[in-house]
Amino acid sequence: MIALYCRKKHGTKEGLCPDCAALEAYARQRSDKCPFMETKTFCSNCKVHCYKPEMREKIRQVMRFAGPWMLLYHPGAAIRHMLETYKEKRRLAHED
Repeated sequence: MIALYCRKKHGTKEGLCPDCAALEAYARQRSDKCPFMETKTFCSNCKVHCYKPEMREKIRQVMRFAGPWMLLYHPGAAIRHMLETYKEKRRLAHED
């Protein structure tokens, strides 16, 4: 999604701009160190947010922009994401 965002917003042809590359590296680092990665589906469904507030806002902007585009570029992944998010929210609602 970061690559799609960078291509559409920043006009990159190949690779990522420096800002998007830094965001991707940060996101990968946070995912690698996440203690809940085995059981959670997406960071947005997690009760513990390990991103710094500024990086969380950047990733939110990327997801908000790239999400609708995913239906065109990666429809299977987009539909899976929507279904998993729905199931996770229902599961969390029943736990509370």
